[in-house]
Amino acid sequence: MGKTELLIVIILFNIFFVMFVVAVAIYIRNYRQRKKEYLNEIEIKNEIHQKELLATQLEIQQATMQQIGRELHDNIGQKLTLVSLYTQQMLYENKVPEASERIEQVSQIINQSLQDLRNLSKTLTDDNINQKDIKTLIQDEVDITNSFKKCHVKFEYNFDQLDLGFVHKNVLLRIIQEFIQNSIKHSNCENIFINLSTAENILWELTINDDGIGFDTSRITSNGIGLTNMKNRAEIIGADFHLNSKENSGTRLHIILKKQS
Repeated sequence: MGKTELLIVIILFNIFFVMFVVAVAIYIRNYRQRKKEYLNEIEIKNEIHQKELLATQLEIQQATMQQIGRELHDNIGQKLTLVSLYTQQMLYENKVPEASERIEQVSQIINQSLQDLRNLSKTLTDDNINQKDIKTLIQDEVDITNSFKKCHVKFEYNFDQLDLGFVHKNVLLRIIQEFIQNSIKHSNCENIFINLSTAENILWELTINDDGIGFDTSRITSNGIGLTNMKNRAEIIGADFHLNSKENSGTRLHIILKKQS
């Protein structure tokens, strides 16, 4: 074999080797791309499945709350109404002046309890959410909380009208209720500040602060049902959820839902 033929063989060998390396590189790249697409598809399916599970869980919770609301209204509410009527009859028929004042006090307590029960029943049922705008729903919750005089709640907003569907109103209302209940129960707060706003690229933005004792967020586990419920509700509608708290510095919740482009 002459030098020319040997050179040609070497060149061809190098060409085939380069082509082989390129082919292997292309195969590896395509394999990695397909693997990445497959993993992304699995992740998307898992996210969809998780959201479906969360949605189902919230639907069950919602159905339970509706049932409780109806039972409060139809059963306990009727019994309290009957007791109120009996008390009014006793007050009318009473001939002992010393007992009239006590009967009147009992009557006022029963009537106030009946009104609180009706407000709670409305809060738990869908009809109340469908019929009222979000400002009124939140203000009703604020007024109920303030009537207990355990913590002062202040509500502010930057809009005249915010057109939200049932799902978004329900999510906002339940998160606010959960935060208020947790703050009153655990934080020993004196004040809670609620702000709901909207902007050009933001459908709504919710900020809630309390001035309670706060907590170490690193110690919160999955057993924190209240926090989990709030976070799950935000995830269902694709909102960004952030909760910050420090011991002796209160707690701040920030949820933002951007408009779909």
